Amino acid sequence: MLTKFETKSNRVKGLSFHSKRPWILASLHSGVIQLWDYRMGTLIDRFDEHEGPVRGVHFHNSQPLFVSGGDDYKIKIWNYKMHRCLFTLHGHLDYIRTVQFHHESPWIVSASDDQTIRIWNWQSRTCISVLTGHNHYVMCASFHPKEDLVVSASLDQTVRVWDIGALRKKSVSPADDIMRLGQMNTDLFGGVDAVVKYVLEGHDRGVNWASFHPTLPLIVSGADDRQLKLWRMNDTKAWEVDTLRGHMNNVSCVMFHAKQDIIVSNSEDRSIRVWDVTKRTGIQTFRREQDRFWILASHPEMNLLAAGHDSGMIVFKLERERPAFSVSGDSLFYTKDRFLRYYEFSTQRDTQVIPIRRPGSTTLNQSPRTLSYSPTENAVLICSDVDGGSYELYVIPKDSIGRSDNAQDARRGSGGYAIFIARNRFAVLEKSSNQVLVKNLKNEVIKKSGLPIATDAIFYAGTGNLLCRAEDRVAIFDLQQRLVLGELQTPFVKYVCWSTDMESVALLSKHAIIIASKKLVHQCTLHETIRVKSGAWDENGVFIYSTLNHIKYCLPNGDSGIIRTLDVPIYITKITGNTIFCLDRDGKNKAIVIDATEYIFKLSLLRKRYDQVMSMIRNSQLCGQAVIAYLQQKGFPEVALHFVKDERTRFNLALESGNIQIAVASAKEIDEKDHWYRLGVEALRQGNAGIVEYAYQRTKNFERLSFLYLITGNTEKLSKMLKIAEVKNDVMGQFHNALYLGDVKERVKILVNTGHLPLAYITASVHGLHDVAESLAAELGDNVPHLSEGKVPSLLIPPTPVISGSNWPLLRVMKGIFEGGLDTIGKADMDEDEGAADGDWGEDLDMVDADGLPNSDVAEILEYDEAVEENDDDGGWELEDLELPPEEITPRASASARSSVFIAPNPGMPVSQIWTQRSSLAAEHAAAGNFDTAMRLLNRQLGIKNFTLLKSMFLDLFAGSHTYIRAFSSSPVISLAVERGWKESSPPNVRGPPALVFSLSQLDDKLKAGYKATTSGKFTEALRLFLSILHTIPLIVVESRREVDGVKELLVIVKEYVLGLKMELYRRELKDNPVRQQELAAYFTHCKLQTPHLRLALQNAMTVCYKGKNFATAANFARRLLETNPTAENQAKSARQVIQAAERNMADAAELNYDFRNPFVTCGATYVPIYRGQKDVICPYCGSRFVPTQEGQLCTVCDLAVVGADASGLLCSPTQTR
Repeated sequence: MLTKFETKSNRVKGLSFHSKRPWILASLHSGVIQLWDYRMGTLIDRFDEHEGPVRGVHFHNSQPLFVSGGDDYKIKIWNYKMHRCLFTLHGHLDYIRTVQFHHESPWIVSASDDQTIRIWNWQSRTCISVLTGHNHYVMCASFHPKEDLVVSASLDQTVRVWDIGALRKKSVSPADDIMRLGQMNTDLFGGVDAVVKYVLEGHDRGVNWASFHPTLPLIVSGADDRQLKLWRMNDTKAWEVDTLRGHMNNVSCVMFHAKQDIIVSNSEDRSIRVWDVTKRTGIQTFRREQDRFWILASHPEMNLLAAGHDSGMIVFKLERERPAFSVSGDSLFYTKDRFLRYYEFSTQRDTQVIPIRRPGSTTLNQSPRTLSYSPTENAVLICSDVDGGSYELYVIPKDSIGRSDNAQDARRGSGGYAIFIARNRFAVLEKSSNQVLVKNLKNEVIKKSGLPIATDAIFYAGTGNLLCRAEDRVAIFDLQQRLVLGELQTPFVKYVCWSTDMESVALLSKHAIIIASKKLVHQCTLHETIRVKSGAWDENGVFIYSTLNHIKYCLPNGDSGIIRTLDVPIYITKITGNTIFCLDRDGKNKAIVIDATEYIFKLSLLRKRYDQVMSMIRNSQLCGQAVIAYLQQKGFPEVALHFVKDERTRFNLALESGNIQIAVASAKEIDEKDHWYRLGVEALRQGNAGIVEYAYQRTKNFERLSFLYLITGNTEKLSKMLKIAEVKNDVMGQFHNALYLGDVKERVKILVNTGHLPLAYITASVHGLHDVAESLAAELGDNVPHLSEGKVPSLLIPPTPVISGSNWPLLRVMKGIFEGGLDTIGKADMDEDEGAADGDWGEDLDMVDADGLPNSDVAEILEYDEAVEENDDDGGWELEDLELPPEEITPRASASARSSVFIAPNPGMPVSQIWTQRSSLAAEHAAAGNFDTAMRLLNRQLGIKNFTLLKSMFLDLFAGSHTYIRAFSSSPVISLAVERGWKESSPPNVRGPPALVFSLSQLDDKLKAGYKATTSGKFTEALRLFLSILHTIPLIVVESRREVDGVKELLVIVKEYVLGLKMELYRRELKDNPVRQQELAAYFTHCKLQTPHLRLALQNAMTVCYKGKNFATAANFARRLLETNPTAENQAKSARQVIQAAERNMADAAELNYDFRNPFVTCGATYVPIYRGQKDVICPYCGSRFVPTQEGQLCTVCDLAVVGADASGLLCSPTQTR
């Protein structure tokens, strides 16, 4: 059985596959109906309107409907697109066991515990027939797939076949009342439109299931007598053919397989059994430990089955459908229907070569699994699972291709994997001894070779080389030199695809693709949610692969995308140009033509073949959001601009690439406030004051406009802004503009007008306007504010701008790779509009009128024409004098400007981002300041949850990897990254990893200090030092594999000392429990300590036990102490004395929870022994062991990780990720 999908849920009583989509319905004993996507492994929807168990469920074969029947006597018809129940059919008087749609007519058949079968018309929503005759619960009823028959099974020990031919002629809606009365009588007493054709008797107990054969006149039934019965029928009678015995409990469900001569049944004996219809024997049995099976379903078109049990369901296949094949140059050898076949790619000619042996064994999954071909000797090796794994060697005569009648004997041998490794040599894997046998074409062993890893499969890896697969890694092994050429950690690899030049290899696992070099140097990994089925390399070095429903590509840098969608899975054999050759599940060769433009374009970008990129852009063979997003992501927004017609996307790309002219044009088309604001921000960043001013005017953003005039020193425009604020009655705007202008009188005037007389008085006094101050003092009277004496007032006068009135000088940059080439695109079209394009910004943006006076835009901003008219006699506010930048300053968007105006370069990537992009090491993320990702990495790698103890170290790492320089007193501090291993000869553009403040040598020094404190009995100090090491190790980075081993060894040592010292300190706190004191002293001796410390721990335990009169235990410690050859004479002397004293009285006064003969580890939380064989849980970081009740708690040894959490392991070196 090949399990494809499994769910955990309440008991599953009903199942139904969708005919087209990868969906399955499961109805549960809890009353819920679940809709699953078994390909993606996700729950799509749930329907829960039934009260009580739902025992039957079925999809319609063409409409978006399904039907369900439950213990609430209701049949519900649902529309899964609308996510609701459309209507309910009432009529049954007891539990409904099964429901099924008819394959053509608008009918539903239902079986119920009310001893009837009902046929309903779901379009008219009426019951059109009641089939009565069973005298016990009817357990199932189903339509014949082609004829007008229904089969039913009942606990009255019979199977009945009903003829429903008359139903086709019956009118669904009777025309008159008499007919309607007849319809009612029919409903009550059963009509003549469905008659019993056969009653099949033979089971000794109630029958649970019966089903028709899809094509033959056969019925199979299963019953509580634990038997399956096979029945045959003709036009006049039906009879029992045979009985299949083997189930150990009630048979729940049974059915014929749609494509093979087999019967599948399941039972309450927790098994699924497969039977041969022709031989009437059991082929295979699949068991579950705890769960009884209740229901089976088969896919109407694919080779899939599903079974429901007590705690969920499984979707499975009985046999592999992948044909065995091997590609050699222009030819493909593959197996199909007991023949070896040959296919020529160039001519697409397909011929039979020789017949191959069909296995005589009666089990499934024995068709050929792999095929290996030697072109020089024209020999083929075919491997299958027959007899636990065997191979057959055929040498094909040169003239036999196309003449398949001449069968020949094959040389056979045992071994699950056999592949050619040279012209006339092949290797056979012998799993039991983990070695490879090299044989010649006479099937004689030439040499044996042991393998470097525990290998369960071998693949070809070049002449004389093998690729060995273990559970979690692969290795390339040279059989001649017996050397490992490369090794790589991978998920479980199923298939291996080499490129034609043997320089690259793709390792395919169930949900991942790993691309590596010929020495297994990792290049990239792709993860897929849907199962990966096959793959091959094209001539450009792109890997093309298929999943269950897509053909996809993978570029050498790991970028991937979809080429096309598939209706059915395929197995790719070869790729030539734009043609993919493949085999389908029926073993038929197909040639699929694909559009390779997208991945060729991306490959050209990747390989910097910009001439090809330019050619493809000119021919406009590409479009779509995916390509635009890809160009953005890879740093070519200016190229993406040439694909885009949508103005919003053009605007975003133009801003990203710094192309301010295109951004302005797009902003005009869009004309939304948000876009003008963003344009202003970008123009300000580039120092293009003219466009900033225009953008702020369009959004009527007066505050920003005033500030812009301040920093560009445009006092004339600021005066205008002050007048605008007055017209708008914007007091704060007036005050700000007066402040920006340094106009003290205006500020005093504003304060007076708003009633702030004290503030006005202070302002006038401080700025020396004594006459104004005096008049204000007179007005204030006694409320004149008091000015502080002895303080020198400072005047609020705006500073002089660095550059006044014009754009900030723009940096001259080189043109981008594509700029010149792309500018020539469409030159011919532009020539006609040359005159129009030669206009300047003023004309485009409608900024300056013909007479040079302010344009209508200012009037739009103001909308205060009445105010202007009223003040005409005094010259008014002169609002129309707000002049915008003159023409010579305004940027021009002419055709010639395209080649002369250059775009400011984009800011580079911050160093912290470079560090985090490259690294999976938590310490480097912390050093970059990305504490969040550092914590996530530590949680994933080591299960760490308590980050409080690491906070100070994170801050130290961040501070230690940066240095700070002050440039000018007015400018901000400049931060510089400090790189690890930087030299003066280092290239300037290549960033090294961050410098780290923690090193392995520091930890070694701390370890020595900890040893010293332990020796002198300063346990608290020693514990502090060891815990400090334990908390620093997750943030250590080392360079070599040897140092990685050193770090892991250090972790084990420190963990043992922390556990031992914590136990010893806890023991010293216990004053009134001598037994527990002795136990803790005993456990301390089983920590892996250095020999001097072990002697002290043994001496301590010996003393404690001897004082507690546990002489036998004390003697044991004394013997262990003498075995360490103590150098201190007093230790040896006291040990010998204890042994002598104990020999006189070899007994223990108190029983301890301690057995020195039985190996154990100590629980880090409860300090009790966990003996070998007992269940325990482990801290994923420090490896301390705990009793199972501690799972999910914080580890008490390291105080960092959660006990029992999933974690990938300590990562402390870049070499571990290569």
